Amino acid sequence: MSEKKPITYEQIVDRVRKTFENADAREIFEHVAIEVDIVGEGAGAFYFEVAERACLVEPYNYYNHDGRIIASADVILKLAAKKIHMRDAWHTGLIKYEGNEVKFNLLLDKLRLP
Repeated sequence: MSEKKPITYEQIVDRVRKTFENADAREIFEHVAIEVDIVGEGAGAFYFEVAERACLVEPYNYYNHDGRIIASADVILKLAAKKIHMRDAWHTGLIKYEGNEVKFNLLLDKLRLP
């Protein structure tokens, strides 16, 4: 029986980028920057930003962020695959959010995934 190959930080960022950079942010009229901290397998940080009604995902820390999401790679990948919704993940404790909840709710309410 073969073992499951561990997922890398780079693979996680790539999958998130493919989903979220094509998201519809036309209804978000303010700048929102969220740092995402992956814990466990594939650990690392990247940022998700909405600027000028477009989404950007980059593999860097964002120190001047509006908030921070903390989650495992498995949860981040399920979000990127649209198997779970971010609001549900937040309310059930699959992700932890720290920061400006008004801006986070703006993303939850207005961001539309492809």
